[in-house]
Amino acid sequence: QVQLVESGGGLVQAGGSLRLSCAASGHTFSSYAMGWFRQAPGKERGFVAAIRWSGGSAVYADSVKGRFTISRDNAKNTVYLQMNSLKPEDAAVYYCAAGISLSRWSRDYTYWGQGTQVTVSS
Repeated sequence: QVQLVESGGGLVQAGGSLRLSCAASGHTFSSYAMGWFRQAPGKERGFVAAIRWSGGSAVYADSVKGRFTISRDNAKNTVYLQMNSLKPEDAAVYYCAAGISLSRWSRDYTYWGQGTQVTVSS
């Protein structure tokens, strides 16, 4: 069982940066791949980034590639999403998730956080 709590969301101007954190409880955190997803009002939840349990491999949505960086610290049971050059279209509720394997699909993730709001003003 893994419980996830996101933090770090807020209001930022376009072009600015935010770093999201996702703290996990449960001694098996390092066994899971971790992903970030986001959902804007009226839209489906979409993939943002994911990282393998070892941290050695990561994948990104094309829309965030080169601007966002996912990382993890297994000693702290935490995964991060560094978001740079933010755009108004990045505004959404951001969720972290834990799953068995590295995947872009939400159905492959078993555990989910409650989400953190990111607002980007133009």
